[in-house]
Amino acid sequence: MTNPSDAMPDNVDGPLAKRQRARGATRPIYWSVRRELWENQALYVAPLAVAGLVLTAFFFGSFHLAREVLGAVMPRQTSGLNLPYAAAAGATYVISLLVAVFYCLGALHGERRDRSLLFWKSLPVSDVVTVLSKAAVPLVVQPAIVLGVGLATQLIILAWSVAILALNGIDPARLWAHLNLPVIWAMFPYGVVINTLWAVPIFSWLILVSAWAKRMPFVWAIGLPLGLCLFEFLAFHSHHLMSLLNERVFGGLAEAFSVGGQGQVPISDLSQIDPLRFFANPGLWTGLLFGAACLAACVWVRRRANPI
Repeated sequence: MTNPSDAMPDNVDGPLAKRQRARGATRPIYWSVRRELWENQALYVAPLAVAGLVLTAFFFGSFHLAREVLGAVMPRQTSGLNLPYAAAAGATYVISLLVAVFYCLGALHGERRDRSLLFWKSLPVSDVVTVLSKAAVPLVVQPAIVLGVGLATQLIILAWSVAILALNGIDPARLWAHLNLPVIWAMFPYGVVINTLWAVPIFSWLILVSAWAKRMPFVWAIGLPLGLCLFEFLAFHSHHLMSLLNERVFGGLAEAFSVGGQGQVPISDLSQIDPLRFFANPGLWTGLLFGAACLAACVWVRRRANPI
């Protein structure tokens, strides 16, 4: 008779065990990200507030919608009827970008300033998990919030427009003929993803500055790159660093919304979207490597950080 001690042990490397280990590894990051959302409600309140402002403005302007639809003769690409949808996407993205910048600047600086750093270090959460959860907010969570709020706002605008036209006895198909929603709904998530990937080195640099700056992280984050640009100009009479900085700050918009990423002809048709060209751009991968280096340095700095 086989004793319990002689029985074959459970397969510790089986599929169930692997799933449990993976779940256990991701749970600290999940709860760390949730903590960031609890403590930084502006991450979702600001986009919702701007979306509400856009909707309010559209509701007041919708009294003239029926006349605008009946008098519209412009093609889809240039029709003013597309403006509310573009405004809903653009406004939520811009305010979210500003919130993400200030979040990154205070991500690790705030816990050192209010001395909560000692409490968080006492928890069984590694510095790697902490830094990754901070980076996940502007790189994953915030883009998802932007897309959710922006698309919901556009759908509300569309539903309200259809209701207004139906009440005025106008076929909603006349509105659809002047809207370029397929392009807008494709370009919105595409542009958010492209701009987020392009901005990885910026967000990573801001988080790194937040980890080591004792005072005024905003001044350090902006002043140090500009100081290097000024030094290059005075010492070598060149502006390569300024061009690189300008390309990194504004190049994502050109990459996402202009034909060939040249920043000259805006994309107006789905066939003009070329993600393969973007992912073959050496500047993208150079920026991702720089961002990874900044986050690695941030882990090293936080491990040795003390309250200020």
